[in-house]
Amino acid sequence: MADEVEFSITRLGAQGDGVADLDGRSIFVPFTLPGDQVIADIDGDRGRLLRILEPSPERISPICRHFGKCGGCSVQHLAPDAYAIWKRTLVIDAFKARGLDPEVHALEPPEGQRRRAALKAQRTEGGIEIGFHAAASHELIGIEECPVLEPKLVMALPTVAKLIMLLLPKRTEVRVVMTLTRSGLDVEIDGTQRKLTPEIRSQLAIGATRIGLARLVVSGDVVVETLQPFMQFGPADVPLPPAVFVQAVEAAETAIANHVVTALGKAKRVADLFCGLGAFTFPIAMRARVSAYDGSKPAIAALAGAAKKTSGLKPIDAIVRDLFRDPLSTVELNQHDAVVFDPPRAGAEAQSQRLAKSKVKTVVAVSCNPATLARDARHLVDGGFKIESVTPVDQFVYSAHVEVVAVFRR
Repeated sequence: MADEVEFSITRLGAQGDGVADLDGRSIFVPFTLPGDQVIADIDGDRGRLLRILEPSPERISPICRHFGKCGGCSVQHLAPDAYAIWKRTLVIDAFKARGLDPEVHALEPPEGQRRRAALKAQRTEGGIEIGFHAAASHELIGIEECPVLEPKLVMALPTVAKLIMLLLPKRTEVRVVMTLTRSGLDVEIDGTQRKLTPEIRSQLAIGATRIGLARLVVSGDVVVETLQPFMQFGPADVPLPPAVFVQAVEAAETAIANHVVTALGKAKRVADLFCGLGAFTFPIAMRARVSAYDGSKPAIAALAGAAKKTSGLKPIDAIVRDLFRDPLSTVELNQHDAVVFDPPRAGAEAQSQRLAKSKVKTVVAVSCNPATLARDARHLVDGGFKIESVTPVDQFVYSAHVEVVAVFRR
């Protein structure tokens, strides 16, 4: 049973919720800030904001009408200077939790908007709603605007909803991944229960072609592909297979790649681990030979095909390998001057333990999870590496996520 209580918010939590200390316990209240005097319903350790009696001096007006309901953004209401300090502190605290105290550079500000978004869609009495879940809820909030997405993604939502209508005969929820590629918009819809009969496939193909989609994929099945979606990494045009990871913001990806290439210096042979489609592989290959490893067969196939068609590169060896179950051995690592790794949120603990025992002189780690990056950094430091630099990059603006580039030297 929720209780209505008046209290002050004392700090901002790691997920962007305001935190109050009441009777020896922490209460987390979304969309509040340190210094807010609020009235909220409390249920367990969660609070639901009812009204703000006195606002924080760091509070500003959000830029989106959906903020406060939509759970896609958590801190649009935080002033820019305080926002940058908070995100940098997330990284500092993650390293401190592992007994590490490197100099963390100032947060690199956001540039560009998200070219890729994973949304939810649901059939309602009024039609199809596409958007994000509310904060700490399964309630879907349909969006009509989104300042963090590329405008072309937002503009396509009503027409994509018409396609989804053909796939949702009842009130079920599906996942919609939209990616703005160099050849147009790529849309993947997963979780549909309706069988793709020839009639439905035909209707979907006609609709997708009419609205100019490059490709429409339903539950892994390519329904129509008018133009092969592709991404550009360095000098290479790389085809985008369905369900393969790409960085959310192109400008952030370029900034991170520049940090990686600069840190590698004059290394002549580099291992690029968890390479995906080659966002770092191709910029590195303009200077050094690269061994690119990833567990995704489609990603490696696309990377290898693009490498063959791109001139002016050093040799690229593209290898399918599950680096979680089968990390590179010290013998394999020692064949390289430097190693780059950019794993999923779970990090690369097994691989960092092998790196710690290797003779590799330079390691560049890229991560969207400061906690697992700090854990992996602990292994490297214990193995004789020194943390040269830690740079947070604000790829996921207004959220609690932050991208980090860390450079290690022996």
